Amino acid sequence: MDLGVSSPQIDDPGRGFSFMHDGPLDMRMNQDQILDARHIVNHYEETQLVEIFKEYGEERFAKRIAGNICKTRALREIDTTFELSEIVKKSIPFSREKKHPATRIFQAIRIEVNQEMNELSLALPLLFDALKNKGRFVVLTFHSLEDRIIKNYFKQLTKPPVDNIPKFIPIKDEDIDQETSAISICSKAPSDNEIERNPRSRSARLRVIEKK
Repeated sequence: MDLGVSSPQIDDPGRGFSFMHDGPLDMRMNQDQILDARHIVNHYEETQLVEIFKEYGEERFAKRIAGNICKTRALREIDTTFELSEIVKKSIPFSREKKHPATRIFQAIRIEVNQEMNELSLALPLLFDALKNKGRFVVLTFHSLEDRIIKNYFKQLTKPPVDNIPKFIPIKDEDIDQETSAISICSKAPSDNEIERNPRSRSARLRVIEKK
């Protein structure tokens, strides 16, 4: 399960996913759906934008950015990726971070447009149930929010349930049913060499469990 946005989508200006290319504010993975980035940027309440930027982008300057978006759209609609990117850049103080200032905001809006966290939470149990015994569930994540969902779900499957037996009752650990649904196989991050070859892998993490 690869949770990354495909490079062809990111590199296509017409899809509006990237602040590196000027294009319409779209960000829809399903081109048939109605909600797009342009609607969110121009019509969501300021408090909604702040919440999205904080929750999905973990952006420290969420309130300032949302405020400047609302000031700009009061004068004219924000239609393109470059317009939004410029607003974000002007809203953030100088930073030594290597990331582009608009990275978190574009990520947050994309997640909201496509309801990525909800879709992921719904898909995980369905996919795990479809596995046969000894089948392996492999997930590649690209940011901390989705990785947290995967980590917590895998933890539920690989950690034995907490027993409610009082400590003073003389029962050995091996006599307690500690059956789990899966075993953990690995959790890996990219090496420095891989990041140098493919900068887009810098935030990736691979997690694997095996169904019992």
